[in-house]
Amino acid sequence: MTNFIAAIDQGTTSTRCILFDRAGAIVAQAQKEHRQITPQPGWVEHDPLEILANTQEVAGAALAQAGIGPADLAAVGLTNQRETTVLWDRATGAPLANAVVWMDTRTEALVRRFAAEGGPDRFRSRTGLPLSTYFSGLKLAWLLEQVPGARAAAAAGDALFGTIDSWLAWHLTGGPPQGGHGAGHGARRGGAHITDVTNASRTQLMNLATCAWDEAMLAAFAIPRACLPRIVPSAAVQGEIAVGPLAGARLAGILGDQQAALVGQTCFAPGEAKNTYGTGSFLMMNTGPAPVASHAGLLTTLAYQFGTEPPCYALEGAIAITGALVQWLRDNLRLIDSASAIEALARSVPDNGGVYLVPAFSGLYAPYWNSGARGLIAGLTRFATSAHIARAALEATAYQVRDVVEAMEADSGIRLAALKTDGGMVVNDLLMQFQADILGVPVARPKITETTALGAAYAAGLAVGYWSDHASLRENGAIDRTFLPEMSEAERARHHHAWKKAVQRSFDWVE
Repeated sequence: MTNFIAAIDQGTTSTRCILFDRAGAIVAQAQKEHRQITPQPGWVEHDPLEILANTQEVAGAALAQAGIGPADLAAVGLTNQRETTVLWDRATGAPLANAVVWMDTRTEALVRRFAAEGGPDRFRSRTGLPLSTYFSGLKLAWLLEQVPGARAAAAAGDALFGTIDSWLAWHLTGGPPQGGHGAGHGARRGGAHITDVTNASRTQLMNLATCAWDEAMLAAFAIPRACLPRIVPSAAVQGEIAVGPLAGARLAGILGDQQAALVGQTCFAPGEAKNTYGTGSFLMMNTGPAPVASHAGLLTTLAYQFGTEPPCYALEGAIAITGALVQWLRDNLRLIDSASAIEALARSVPDNGGVYLVPAFSGLYAPYWNSGARGLIAGLTRFATSAHIARAALEATAYQVRDVVEAMEADSGIRLAALKTDGGMVVNDLLMQFQADILGVPVARPKITETTALGAAYAAGLAVGYWSDHASLRENGAIDRTFLPEMSEAERARHHHAWKKAVQRSFDWVE
C-alpha cells in the first residue's frame, strides 16, 4: 500500500516538497529559494526554468530524506503562487520571457485604460475581480504585446500561457511533445496543459458562474483562446508524472496557494475562514456553492472543486506585502540579519513609539485597491529607533488583516468569532498576540503551520481515496496555541485610527 502523499508548494520566494502521512503529519520536507528579479521599479520577475529545476531538486531531496521512492506515494498535490504569469514555447518548453510575478505593477497603464472605459469594477459581475495589476490576464496581454512574435505564436497554439501550476504540471507530465513541433505518428503527446478552477478564477478571464473561459473577457483583453490551458477540478487525477524523481506517481491535486490553505484548515462549511501570513497575507472565507458579490473591496473567487462535485466559492481579502516587509527590513534596510530576528528587535521596546509603517510597495490591495499608493513611515520623531520601525512593521500586518476582516464581515453579514492562522509568520508570538489584540477575537495557530502544502496533499489524497471524506480530514487538525485579546477597546480604537490616518496619507502617491 502506498503510504504517503507528496505536496509541491511553489511559493513566491521558494519551492518546497513536503511528504505527509495519513494523519496529516510531516514525514520529510525540503526547500530551496529562487531569485527575485527586479529589472526596474515596480517590476518583479522569476525565472521559470529555475523554479522547475528547484521543484525537481526539492522533490528528490524530500524522497531521499524519507528513504522512499515514487512508488511509495499515493499521489502528488501541487499548490502555487497565484497570478504569476508564464508564456512558453510548446515545442521546446522554454519560456518566452521571465515569469511576471503577481506583485508586479507593469500593467498599470492597461489597468487605467480599461478603467477609463468602464470603471474599475466593470468586469466584477463576470469574474468577481476588480481591474488591478494583480491578476494574470492583463499580465498575459502585456507579454503578448511586448515579446516579439508572442501574439502570433499564441494565436497558433505554439505559445502556451499558464500560471505556475500550469507551467509545472505541463513539464512534470511530459513537457514538449516528443520530436518537438510537428512530431508525427507515434510521438509522445507532451505534458498536460491544465489549470484548476482556483487558479483560473484569478486570471480575470474565467466566468465565475460557468467556470469556463469567458469569451467576452478574451475579446476585451485580446487573448487568443488557443494559448489557454484546460480548466480542471482541484481534486482529480490529471495524469502520471513522467520526468524527475516523482516519475510514476499520479498528479491528483492542484490548488492556488490560498485556496490550498483554506482546504488545509478544513474550512469546508460556509462562514469558516482562515488567514495565511506569507509574503503577502490572504484572508479567505468559504461562502458555499454560490458566489457572493463583494461591495466592500473583496474578491469573489473559487474556493475549490473536488472531482465531479459542484464548485465551492469564497470571499477573499488579498494583502500584497506582509512577510515581504520583513524581508525588506532585512535585505534593503539591513535592520536585521535574518527574518526570525525581527521579533527580538521589536520586543526590545514596549510599543511602536507612535510609528506606523504602510507597506504599499506595489499599491494597496483589499479593501482599498489603490494602485497609486506607495509605502511610507509615519509618526517619526528623534525618539524613534530601529526597534520601533521593526515593531511597526509587524503591526502593519495585523492592521491590514483587521481592515480585511471588517470588509469581510460587511459583505458576508457574519461576525468573525475567531481567526484560524497559518503560514511562515505565525511562529512570531508578538505578531499573533497583537493580531488578537487589534481584532478583539481569539487567534488560533495550528500545530502544522504549513497548511498550504497540507491542502494540496488533502486534495490529491481525496482524489485517489487516500482520505475518504471531509470528516476524516477534520480529525487531523490540532491547535498549537490560541492567543486571546488583551487590549482594551479604547486602546484598540486609538491604534486603528492612527493606522487608518497613515494609510490615507499613502493614497495616490503615483498619479
